[in-house]
Amino acid sequence: MVRIICNIVVVVLVLFQEIQGSSGQQTYVNNKQLDCDKNYANTLGYVCNGVASSCLSYLTFRSTPIYNSPATIGYLLSADPSQIAQINNISDVQTIPTDTLLIVPVNCTCFSNSNNSNNSNSSTNTTSTVSSSSYQHNASYVLKTTSETYFTVSNNTYEGLTTCQAMKAQNPYYYRDLLVGMRLSVPLSCACPTSNQTHSGFNYLLTYLVNWGESIESIANTFAGAADNQTILLANELSPDSIIFPFTPLLVPLRTHPTKLNTAALSPPPPPSPPSSTEFSVGNTTTTSSPKWVFVGAGVGGAALLLLAFSGFLFCFFFRRRRNQKPVHGSTPQPTGETLSELPDYSAVPPDSKSWSVSSEGVRYAIGSLTAYKFGELQKATGFFGESNRIKGSVYRGSFNGDDAAVKVMKGDVSDEINILRQINHSSIIRLSGFCVHDGNTYLVYEYAENGSLSDWLHSNSKTASYSTSNLGWKQRVQIAYDVADALNYLHNYTSPPYIHKNLKTSNILLDGHLRAKVANFGLARSLPENQDLQLTRHVVGTHGYMAPEYIENGLVTPKLDVYAFGVVMLELLSGREAARGGRNGEDEEDGEEELLSATIRQVLGGQNVRDKLRGFIDPCLGHQYPLDLAYSLAQLAKNCIGTRDDLNSRPAMAEVFMTLSKILSSSMDWDPSDELEHSRSLNSGR
Repeated sequence: MVRIICNIVVVVLVLFQEIQGSSGQQTYVNNKQLDCDKNYANTLGYVCNGVASSCLSYLTFRSTPIYNSPATIGYLLSADPSQIAQINNISDVQTIPTDTLLIVPVNCTCFSNSNNSNNSNSSTNTTSTVSSSSYQHNASYVLKTTSETYFTVSNNTYEGLTTCQAMKAQNPYYYRDLLVGMRLSVPLSCACPTSNQTHSGFNYLLTYLVNWGESIESIANTFAGAADNQTILLANELSPDSIIFPFTPLLVPLRTHPTKLNTAALSPPPPPSPPSSTEFSVGNTTTTSSPKWVFVGAGVGGAALLLLAFSGFLFCFFFRRRRNQKPVHGSTPQPTGETLSELPDYSAVPPDSKSWSVSSEGVRYAIGSLTAYKFGELQKATGFFGESNRIKGSVYRGSFNGDDAAVKVMKGDVSDEINILRQINHSSIIRLSGFCVHDGNTYLVYEYAENGSLSDWLHSNSKTASYSTSNLGWKQRVQIAYDVADALNYLHNYTSPPYIHKNLKTSNILLDGHLRAKVANFGLARSLPENQDLQLTRHVVGTHGYMAPEYIENGLVTPKLDVYAFGVVMLELLSGREAARGGRNGEDEEDGEEELLSATIRQVLGGQNVRDKLRGFIDPCLGHQYPLDLAYSLAQLAKNCIGTRDDLNSRPAMAEVFMTLSKILSSSMDWDPSDELEHSRSLNSGR
């Protein structure tokens, strides 16, 4: 009898897998489009597994101040403006309000691609072959500014309808050789229905761009019965525990032609007041949750089938062996009592003795795009918060299903940081993936940065450290500066509302396995209300050497606060010195003359013998392995970021800083160290 039941279970599970596999259309991109240096299969285009090699398909696009009419959007997407106007019930030349979601009909075709990417000389030395056949709608784009890259064109201009990996694969230009005026091929993501989808009555596929606060349910509701939750899940091969991210494409199977969208169904709800709805457990705490979160649920039929199989599995398992439960042991780790300036990597807001947990409303609002971990899961992942897994302070290394993460133990209301990070989506900003509330402590689970903080690389005196400043070459330092500038430019100009980090320093810049920088610690970050460029605060907190004069003296908070701190970070990368230190003999500030990098650079670049003074300023660990002209450009840019003491407007905007750094990085990547060595030898022989 037992053998028969077990055999039935196996058959049911196999049938379920076959149903899932045959119904699934494509693999969801899952935010991998942001990792431009790696070619994942699901970033190179939707595979041609449909009935037809060509079909009518649909895209969605959100209007911008530039692309704000059927004519301009049609020009960008190589689509028919009259069809865009007709399906959205507007005129061909009508100006559309910014951020209006539109449907765009396109012809989707299966293309056979056999050519390799021409970007094989990238920093990761990865060559990729585009999928043997992929669906796409081809558009073209002419580069208009020097700051445009495959990444910005795909994610900003085309809003995620294509990926930088697909663009690099289908264009002959190396990514560092892009010039204004070049025409790029832009493969837009689309697909044709599979046989299973057509047999189920779904005749069209629409590429939908996910926005903040949206769920599978809310997206399905916008199409007024033409789509349903379960079919969307299967079309994107999503599981019940999957997360969908903003600015990523999602395939929506439709029974009929789409019409003007029901955008009211897409509007995310305001932060809820305590309702009497579904409850979920967070740690040992029960919290109320709205059903419209980004976590997606499986269909009723699939769930029932799995339940039947699981029940049979438990029956078989009971007769075959006894299971030993490992008791939960170990004490709960306590948050450290560090001051704000001493908070290590991955840190959040400082402890507050009056508030010992994340606010319940903050949890409910944040849970939409984050994983709510159980405390037992964190114990298992961190080895019960053992010393061997301690990174620094109250930060522990954890392993979740084979993936490393950093678990930070906090106290105080950290809902502000959670709500900021859940809205940020950038490859150069550390990602918050989940949290847990247990016994008055909040546990934040972050993306793991294998190489620690930039401060450790530049200033660590530990003899046992696995890193040292000598391991950071010129090109790596410029790349790090570029990554940080990219993150700040994103925060200032591409988030809504804009954010000011307010606590940028080298200890809050983390390095991943490829020594690419990620900005961390948003405990002091502040948003800027609409049409407001500055704020005042009486609570002036930060790290000496990084705080701008107007902030220290008047509590003035503007984006130029980050620009100042970034200038200091660039000087640290150039010199290997700390932002602020005592006298030359190492005395404390009270006993010796304090040295600030922000003041030192003015002396270095002023007066005579600038080249000699600059060589003396640059980190000796670099030796002569750096281009002096580019080092001067970087030093001058850092000096401009610091600006004059009395005029914060003398500092450039972050967008300008990022553009200048793009040029310095491009020139640095083309620089050959042997050229500098020959130049040095010729100078010595000339003397």
